[in-house]
Amino acid sequence: MDFTPTDEQLVIQRTAREFADRVLAPRAAARDATSAFPLAELRELGRLGMLGVAVSESLGGAGADTVSYALVMQELSRVDASVALLTSATNMVAQLIATRGSAALAAAWVPRLVSGELVCGAFALSEADAGSDASAMTTLATRTASGWRLSGTKQWITAGDRAGCIVVWALTQPRGPGPGPGRGITAFVVPGSAPGITVARLEDKLGLRGTSTAQLVLDGVELGDDAVLGHVGGGFALAMVALDGGRIGIAAQAIGIAHGALDAALRYARDRHTFGQPIIEHGGIAAMLADAATWLDAATLLTLRAAALKDRRVPFSQQAAMAKLFATEHAWKICDIALQVHGGYGYTRDAPIERALRDVRATRIYEGTSEIQRLTIARNLMR
Repeated sequence: MDFTPTDEQLVIQRTAREFADRVLAPRAAARDATSAFPLAELRELGRLGMLGVAVSESLGGAGADTVSYALVMQELSRVDASVALLTSATNMVAQLIATRGSAALAAAWVPRLVSGELVCGAFALSEADAGSDASAMTTLATRTASGWRLSGTKQWITAGDRAGCIVVWALTQPRGPGPGPGRGITAFVVPGSAPGITVARLEDKLGLRGTSTAQLVLDGVELGDDAVLGHVGGGFALAMVALDGGRIGIAAQAIGIAHGALDAALRYARDRHTFGQPIIEHGGIAAMLADAATWLDAATLLTLRAAALKDRRVPFSQQAAMAKLFATEHAWKICDIALQVHGGYGYTRDAPIERALRDVRATRIYEGTSEIQRLTIARNLMR
């Protein structure tokens, strides 16, 4: 398999890198410190086509591929993981509606999402007691004369308070005996401003503080039949498809964070002298950096493989799980090594490493925890 980027992929990667260095880098630390939402930055990303990288040009997207999307996520995350996370959420929602929604639903929502007009998209699957086990959700969608009424509470929703478009999963039939997980779950496309949606809580997070994470209460949100994404009862399968693709994006996010941390560690190790020489020439430091670089390359190759398989439209769930597991677990180790190389300075907020370490920790949790990835991989091995 050839992992050499195409000319188009290189152009997209360079565009993302230039944007990250020119626009994101100068205020990334300030956004983290003040929990400032990157509204202007997201709208510029929309103008650049980064909010719909793999969405067709007919719907306003860049018309590129999943490999290009992974490269974009790496470049943005290298500088600001919060902005990258919002970019990931919007790409996921836009692509899901574009590929699984009706033509009318796609036309109504996708162009406004990928342009940045709606700021961002949100993915409302998790609940307080239905995280790793999404099939345990209790949010209900009840039939009405004109459509559906949604009631329930969703938890850990990235940008749930800001999103112009939210995909919400709910039960459309009582849970009961029957084959397969997720029986009776349906996905709905909901305006972020819909009456009945309340932001009950914004989480005070360890990292990724440049974006919000909300608890949303849906109290009698009225929707028409045209809000159904896919078909009634088919929502669980849609969620699994979206999560498989999302895991590629989060693997790429972890790689980008680790890349930024390793770059900082290399600069510091060249400039910092002890015992009359740069610390990069000390065997212990050199060995740690060599391990970090090797892990980073391996994570990148796993992630690009999963992205390439998705682009070829062949099964990639196993490879996406492997990429996310390896990339996120080892990105955490790389950031920890980068802090160790910086010594005491790395433990201060003056150094760039502490933000990377805080941000990267979440990648082992969302879009499926490391434990869920291992379970997915093991189940595939047993088949």
